Amino acid sequence: MPATFRPKGYQLLAVRVLAIALIFTIGYFYPPLQYWPMWVAAMAWIGFGLYWRVAAKRSSEARTAESAASRRVHVILLDGGQLLLFISVPGLRQSILPQTPAWIAAGLALLAASIALAIWARRHLGTNWSGRIETKVDHQLIRTGPYRKLRHPIYTGVIGMCLGVVLIDGHTHALVGTALVVIAYWRKVRKEETNLRQAFGDRYRDYRRATWGALPGLF
Repeated sequence: MPATFRPKGYQLLAVRVLAIALIFTIGYFYPPLQYWPMWVAAMAWIGFGLYWRVAAKRSSEARTAESAASRRVHVILLDGGQLLLFISVPGLRQSILPQTPAWIAAGLALLAASIALAIWARRHLGTNWSGRIETKVDHQLIRTGPYRKLRHPIYTGVIGMCLGVVLIDGHTHALVGTALVVIAYWRKVRKEETNLRQAFGDRYRDYRRATWGALPGLF
């Protein structure tokens, strides 16, 4: 893959379309006065997505990258899961948690903490970040901030954001959406770690032995 490779511009359009879809979906399924926590969650997701697109502009050139087909599978799973967090589709409207103040407060707290973790990790990655699985020109192995303990703190943060919505919403569709996001990142982690082993060799193997993947104590 030539060094001048860049992600396609459709990604910013996808964020805008996703934001508009979320606003209309929340407005349809969740009247603002009765379901204000879901409006807060939706606005948090949209703000997070816009921040991510702005931060993505500060990224180094790629030397190698995954195929467009592989990236497309990831995007479909991820975007589909994110939409299901908020879309109450037929057959997935069963209540799994009571929408009590305690659950809603826990969900909002988890959502906020997860956003903070993802942004903290993104700032430490700096120009090494990429949405695709890539090897950058002058790629560095980051071991500062949350990367001292976690190899994939951004993915941990996004999954935590999904679980926050599950606690706030309390319905099956949000849980299924979270499952799709987990599958997307499980697939990506396997490919990404193979790529990092190839890029850093024994340094990455040593780092892997000293850290957790995404969920401390579990993975």
